[in-house]
Amino acid sequence: MQRTIKRKYHLYFWIIYFLFNVIRWGSYFNDYWYSIKSNLVEFPLHIILVYFNIYYLAPKFIFKKKYVYYVLFLCLSLGVHYILRSGLNLLLVTEDIWPEVEGRLDPFGFNHIVAVAIGELYVIGLTSAIKFTVDFLIVESKNRHLSELQYKTELKYLKAQIQPHFFFNTLNSLYALTIKKSSQAPNLVLKLSNFMRYVIYDTSQKKISLLQEIDHIDNYIEIEKMRYGDRVTSNVSINGNIDGVKVVPMLFLPFIENAFKHGLKNNDRMELSISFERSQNELIFVSKNNYENQSNSEKHNGIGIKNVKRRLEILYPKKYTLNIAKENNEYSILLKIPV
Repeated sequence: MQRTIKRKYHLYFWIIYFLFNVIRWGSYFNDYWYSIKSNLVEFPLHIILVYFNIYYLAPKFIFKKKYVYYVLFLCLSLGVHYILRSGLNLLLVTEDIWPEVEGRLDPFGFNHIVAVAIGELYVIGLTSAIKFTVDFLIVESKNRHLSELQYKTELKYLKAQIQPHFFFNTLNSLYALTIKKSSQAPNLVLKLSNFMRYVIYDTSQKKISLLQEIDHIDNYIEIEKMRYGDRVTSNVSINGNIDGVKVVPMLFLPFIENAFKHGLKNNDRMELSISFERSQNELIFVSKNNYENQSNSEKHNGIGIKNVKRRLEILYPKKYTLNIAKENNEYSILLKIPV
């Protein structure tokens, strides 16, 4: 069994427990010298029995659910312990090995055996509880650390997955404008440069201000408007005080990208409405756009939406609300996250 408690803490425990027993029984008998001698005889046996239980009996039988064997070997160990303890006390300390009871009682009697066994079970139970509680806490801490590491790794993967996705879409917009020899191409390059700076640098942070995120959303919408021209009308509104609100980068952009991807797929025009609202300790994001559902088999959600859903599950487990609705040729998204 793996050692999870440092040796010095084992030493501290036994020293404190020894002193406690010496003072306890010394004050009880008003004979500290007797208490010291008897504890010097008994404590090595305590220690051997405790570690035999923790590092051999428990792993071999308890952890493998062989409870009958555990009880049998524990009883055998208690029997050996009793013989050694009583014999050494008779030989080295005193013939009166049970002075706490009235009258002189001989060793190896049933009552004395039961009393000693109960005392040892108390020591075994106390030390086992400490050991296994510490082990449990350490395992829980390791599992929690591994879960956090797994989540961080997955978040990095999701972020790495979505970044080139936006680049390709924006480069397609630039390609379309250059084919048309549009005068807006240079301006698009500048906006694309700003967008790339955001994707490369800002998204490396755990969180950025909501105002920054909204600026990048505006920038993305402007890039798409250069591509589609008057076919797109948009409105971004902010309600409530959002100063100081921080959000995960690129949490809302996939919804905006999805709106452009599907809102203009079968429509001549697209109307996009976006709102952010701070309500107490909650941020409410709403996105609405028109769309035309051509077939039931067509899925409106691309890789970006799946990506966001997984990120939400990791970042806000059971603390977020995401509703996606399609009604009357309108595609709407409602997202609530804690702030």
